[in-house]
Amino acid sequence: MLQGCGPDAPDIGSVPLRGEIALNDTTLILVRHGETEWNIQSRMQGHRDIALSPRGVAQAEAVARHLTRVPTDETSAIAAVFASDLMRARATAAPIAARAGVPLRIDPRLRERGFGLFEGSTYAEAHAKWPEIYATWQRREPDYAVPGGESYEQVRARTLAVVEDIAREFAGKTVVVVTHGGILDAVYRAAFDIPWKTPRPYAIPNGSIGRVTARLPGPALRIHFWADRDHLDTPPDLPR
Repeated sequence: MLQGCGPDAPDIGSVPLRGEIALNDTTLILVRHGETEWNIQSRMQGHRDIALSPRGVAQAEAVARHLTRVPTDETSAIAAVFASDLMRARATAAPIAARAGVPLRIDPRLRERGFGLFEGSTYAEAHAKWPEIYATWQRREPDYAVPGGESYEQVRARTLAVVEDIAREFAGKTVVVVTHGGILDAVYRAAFDIPWKTPRPYAIPNGSIGRVTARLPGPALRIHFWADRDHLDTPPDLPR
């Protein structure tokens, strides 16, 4: 279970779990979509609609099995499953919704950050093709957007808006949200007030799971665990 790493990462290892979740707090189970071929190639996907790889399909099934086991003191029944409108998120969310017996709800605000003309390129390719634009992008100005893309501030605003809407509709309940690395990064930064200038001090693997509580007004976000991928290493026939 990855709970933040690097010298500037907050220590969330001591954050208490379910015992301190208030009655009206919404529990968000945040899932990064399964692997795609572009993930393997380190290509920037952004708003491009890329399908899951065979391994990504297996990751989606593993996440669904893990999240829909019989509820315990540390888990609750799933009240809703949300996903971005991009197929890699929808295909990851679909088996979760099917196993949980709830409809899959699609919200475009959960889609990945738009990378504009960089989409489809690796970082090295983008650097070679558009060196000046790439250099400006690497300065991490929160209001800068690659041509045709989105700034961090734009992504942060829509991320917090959709989290607030879900928390308001599902107060006191557990909701699964299947989304993308850029959205998850915005949640983590909002929870710990980490500025965009600070590079991401942690990984968010494909198929990983985090648990966050959202409290209104705000939303005030509290991370209980982050980027857990232990379920991906467990054979489906072994109990956990």
